[in-house]
Amino acid sequence: MPVVKYLQSNGQTFEVDVPIGSSVMQGAVDNMLEGIVAECGGACSCATCQVYVDEAWMAVVGEACDMEKDMLSASNTVRSNSRLSCQIEITPELDGLIVAIPAE
Repeated sequence: MPVVKYLQSNGQTFEVDVPIGSSVMQGAVDNMLEGIVAECGGACSCATCQVYVDEAWMAVVGEACDMEKDMLSASNTVRSNSRLSCQIEITPELDGLIVAIPAE
C-alpha cells in the first residue's frame, strides 16, 4: 500500500498506509487524523478536506479540476498548492506523498 505523510499544523506527522483507489481524505478519516473534517464525505461539495500538497509532488498529483477550484475559492487559506484531499485518488505513483493540513 502507498504511504501518505500527513503534516498537521501542530507539528505532528503521521505516515499512513492508504489503499490504492482510495483518497487522501479517506486515509485521514480512516485514521482519525485531526484537521480533515470531510463534511461532504468526498463529494467535492465543501472545502473541509483541503490540504497543501508538497511542492515536490505537485506534478505527480496534478492540478485541481474546475469544480474543485470553485470549492477551494471559498477557503480563506487557499494557496497555489491547495487541493481537496477527497479529489486525490491514491495510485502506486503516490507512494511517499506529503500533504500538510491547514490550521483550523
